[in-house]
Amino acid sequence: MPRRFFAAAIAVIAGSTGALVLPGDAAQAQSRQCIGTKSDTIAHVFVDGIQNSKGLIAITLYGNERSKFLSSDGHYWVDRVKAKKGTVRTCIYLPEPGAYVIAVYHDENANMKLDRSSFGPPTEAYGFTNNPGTLFGLPSFGRVLTSFPKSGLATRITLTYP
Repeated sequence: MPRRFFAAAIAVIAGSTGALVLPGDAAQAQSRQCIGTKSDTIAHVFVDGIQNSKGLIAITLYGNERSKFLSSDGHYWVDRVKAKKGTVRTCIYLPEPGAYVIAVYHDENANMKLDRSSFGPPTEAYGFTNNPGTLFGLPSFGRVLTSFPKSGLATRITLTYP
């Protein structure tokens, strides 16, 4: 099923980066705590399509290194926020402006891991920046890498449930 990248009515697409500019959001983010390793660069993350309020939404930040994508030690950080049916909005710290991958999953049982079936596919909802199709397996690194050339940009990630 194809994914669509939704933007708020006030959003302006920042080139073809996949990130959005949300006027006024940088100031709002400074008044609340973002997740991740503190820095001067933030991004807003909207996780859409959450089917229930059970558990946590895990957010993982990967850098622009194909070899480290989805490896257990290849991420900058993993953090979690409370799940809420519908959309969860949070802000995250990025090490600096640049290209990153954000991977999320709905940890419904709050066991701090992405549960999988005995055959390997996830049994919990997941998603990536740029919302690539994942019907035939994990997306390629190039399809999920997103440019955040400045602080205050935003991205929407829609969860895929098994």
